[in-house]
Amino acid sequence: MTDNSERNRQIVEEICEAFNQHDAEGVLAHFRDDGVWLLSRGAPPDGATVKGKQAIREMLHQRFAQIPDMAWEIHTHWAGGNHACSEWTVTGTEANGNKLNWLGCDLWLMDDDGKVMKKDTYWKYAGGES
Repeated sequence: MTDNSERNRQIVEEICEAFNQHDAEGVLAHFRDDGVWLLSRGAPPDGATVKGKQAIREMLHQRFAQIPDMAWEIHTHWAGGNHACSEWTVTGTEANGNKLNWLGCDLWLMDDDGKVMKKDTYWKYAGGES
């Protein structure tokens, strides 16, 4: 594994720890100002797209408020060059009472300085909502 690959794997690990602590600023510390997050839900084919640190901050605060018990069990992280992947299971209870227990992954694209340019989230769940 190259030095950049190992650095990026460690950065993704730190970001996931911040997600589990519901620490929006800890997550955002690793994003570029113009970073993009492609959510798993939203209009096909990309899902909803959140652009820029401020919009991502608002999304994180909204998500953590709506699902206060949201937690990620990390299965693995890996990185190759400026790309990384996190595999996890997310659990929690949505405001409407729906229980989350979904296998998912994040695909990460980092710049040469190790800042997140793009986070692309995927998860599997049974349900009729998009």
